[in-house]
Amino acid sequence: MQREGIGMSHFSVTNVLSACARSLALEQGKQIHGHGIKAGFFSHLYVASALVDTYAKCGLIEDARQVFNKMSTRDVLSWTAMISGYAKCGDVESGRELFDKMPERNMAGMKPDDVTFIVVLSACSHAGLVDEGRKYFDSMARDYCITPKEDHYACLIDLLGRAGQLDEAMDCITNMPFKPNANVWNALLGACRLHGNLELGIHAAERLLELEPQASATYILLSNIYAAVGRWDDAARVRKLMKDRGVKKEPGLSWIEVKNKMHKFIAEDRSHPQTEDIYAMLENLYEQMKEAGYVVNTNLVLHDVEQEQKQQSLSHHSEKLAIAFGLISTTRGTPLLIIKNLRVCGDCHTAIKFISKIVNREIVVRDTSRFHHFKDGLCSCGDYW
Repeated sequence: MQREGIGMSHFSVTNVLSACARSLALEQGKQIHGHGIKAGFFSHLYVASALVDTYAKCGLIEDARQVFNKMSTRDVLSWTAMISGYAKCGDVESGRELFDKMPERNMAGMKPDDVTFIVVLSACSHAGLVDEGRKYFDSMARDYCITPKEDHYACLIDLLGRAGQLDEAMDCITNMPFKPNANVWNALLGACRLHGNLELGIHAAERLLELEPQASATYILLSNIYAAVGRWDDAARVRKLMKDRGVKKEPGLSWIEVKNKMHKFIAEDRSHPQTEDIYAMLENLYEQMKEAGYVVNTNLVLHDVEQEQKQQSLSHHSEKLAIAFGLISTTRGTPLLIIKNLRVCGDCHTAIKFISKIVNREIVVRDTSRFHHFKDGLCSCGDYW
């Protein structure tokens, strides 16, 4: 636009910021912020809300809060974006505190909407706040005249399931005022995988396959449930069924931006020009990690292979390769931001905690669920995600 001599408007700035938020393009978002300040666009409600959303989704929660605090007026979108940012970064208490201030801070009587409640319920789920989540769910109809929809029930099922209350989760599904959708069964299936409930997991998977026969995640989760209890033949049968039906598994990918260039990695990746240096760094890290007490969690390799093969498989996951590349490509002390298209696995989560302490750096991993801020051997999620 600028090269063509076309001036920016608050509409174009809002749209570009929204695109930056969706793609986690932080540097571009910062540039738009700078141009917007010069043009005086950030007095506009929608532009400021989009900037809050961009910084929050890129993990810069303090920057998002600064923009939020400077807004002269706010709507439900800006409040929800800020609350969601806190939740995604693991600061659930700040998100809940902000949520509780919504009605009293708005002179026009603005209150949380159904999207705000999805954000708050999801935050409670990922923090293990079962009682608080129940209270928020019950308050929807009672205090705000909002009738819970399928996605709210899916959040409630996820909340109960993650906490191991699978019977109650199933009772909730049975008594829902409508037929459960795929999100509801997905939440239950994920909880069954987490807690090793084979019987209920099979039931949830069967319902899911009726609704979404081409969804690869269902086959993978069901196969993983079988594998976790040593039923390798059943696990192989599910994978064969997936293959026979032409269902493709989404590969795990990780990205890291270094010097304005995005670098992509897959597990066991050897296509990068600096492959030798990356693997040498990983080997060096593993030696230090083992000395510090790290033990590879081979239970997370859900294939019937030898122990050594399991360790090899885990050690070269895409996020570990991206981190190793970041360490050899940036100056000492520089924080690293890794983007992952799937949920980070338990072994990688443990390994990155060790790495953050060994290299004395903050490492941020954005997976499909949230931001994980690793620092000094700890993670912002408290190992509950």
